[in-house]
Amino acid sequence: MRGMGNMNQLMQQAKKLQKQMAEAQETLNAQVFEGASTNDYVKVTITGERKVSNLEINEAIVDPQDIDMLSDMILMAVNDGLAKVEEAHEKTMGRYTQGLPF
Repeated sequence: MRGMGNMNQLMQQAKKLQKQMAEAQETLNAQVFEGASTNDYVKVTITGERKVSNLEINEAIVDPQDIDMLSDMILMAVNDGLAKVEEAHEKTMGRYTQGLPF
């Protein structure tokens, strides 16, 4: 039965790491991120779970003749917000997965 102490210790460390990862994920999921387009004409709020929860459009840019510009600004704001969410996930969860082969 040599080596079982090491195996038990390894299992305890794995459980501890799993708990820490779950807590970190919960913390990330509870956070709110804001993305914005040029001059903050369009703002989007995204949860840490990568869901859009709010979209604000400044009245000054609403031009019925130029819907394409509004669409571009919405895409810019959403992508900016998603990039911030992804950066936070990588920063927080990366410390647990660094060096792992997946």
